[in-house]
Amino acid sequence: MEFTIRPLRRDDPADVDAAFDAGHEALRHNVPDFPPLSRADYHRGLVHPWPGQEVHYWVAGDGDVVVGALLLELPTLDNLHMAYAEISVRPAYRRRGVGTALYRHAADFTRSVGRVSLKGDYVKALAGGPPRDPGPGAFGAAMGVQAALDEVRRELDLTTVDRAMWTKQLEDARASAAGYRVVAWGDHTPDEFVDDVAMLDGRLVLDSPQGDLDVEPDKVDRARIRASEEVIRQRGRRVFNIGAVHEESGRLAAWTAIGFDPDETEHAWQHITIVDPAHRGHRLGMLVKVENLLRAVEQEPALRLVNTWNAAENTHMIAINEALGFRAVDAWVAWQQSL
Repeated sequence: MEFTIRPLRRDDPADVDAAFDAGHEALRHNVPDFPPLSRADYHRGLVHPWPGQEVHYWVAGDGDVVVGALLLELPTLDNLHMAYAEISVRPAYRRRGVGTALYRHAADFTRSVGRVSLKGDYVKALAGGPPRDPGPGAFGAAMGVQAALDEVRRELDLTTVDRAMWTKQLEDARASAAGYRVVAWGDHTPDEFVDDVAMLDGRLVLDSPQGDLDVEPDKVDRARIRASEEVIRQRGRRVFNIGAVHEESGRLAAWTAIGFDPDETEHAWQHITIVDPAHRGHRLGMLVKVENLLRAVEQEPALRLVNTWNAAENTHMIAINEALGFRAVDAWVAWQQSL
């Protein structure tokens, strides 16, 4: 097959749509029941990347047809040794060398900018779960990547979950969280808590299992939090944040977030949930997660599904999620390769 790899024409909406469609078609094949991707977020992400991230895009073309796409993210504030690659090939064009060429392009570019590690992920079936195409895992093995961390995607179906158990979980959590109060916000963290949010966000790599991944904690400060909030607004996303405040010190001791893609009403993503180690043992993780779910359901009445990921060995957070009704769907393998 004859094809070329070229940079995405970011100023050409048709070219951007074609790249999005290639990625969407590939994901739909690999994970048929995955929540819908946001075309609006893809377009806006070209103009408004996350702070601390440099993003490059290429497409593989068979004549005028975009048959594959490559997204490469380069951290610019931390983890300066690495890059993250997302490779997509339309199912009808697989096993023709397109994915291999895109992977080699990603590796060559990563080396050319002085990075020494390439990372990515692929999905596989869980025992008893829905079937998944084994092709992405086989492709990773053929490229020589090393599986570094097993994660599991869980989904909360609000049309079937017994919400009465949320009431019981919330009552128990509140009883254990004497001396803490709940505070909620949207896309602008209250000034008095922004430094605490930065501290908690920066702890995520330290506090959650990372397996064999070669990653360092993100360098998060007030400016980075404010810049991220501005990107959320520019992309048209909606976010629900809730924290638990230690009343004696006035500091934020726990924090969780739920986010919606632009124009999406039926599906949301459960993002970070983290508790300051100094305040563990008070069921603060459960407290903030239930409070935030209740708030999201109240303000987003069309919400039907919430998805989240946890490291397979993160038994504490998995227990909280499953107590709330999240159920395992499939496995996601984070891989890395030294260049």
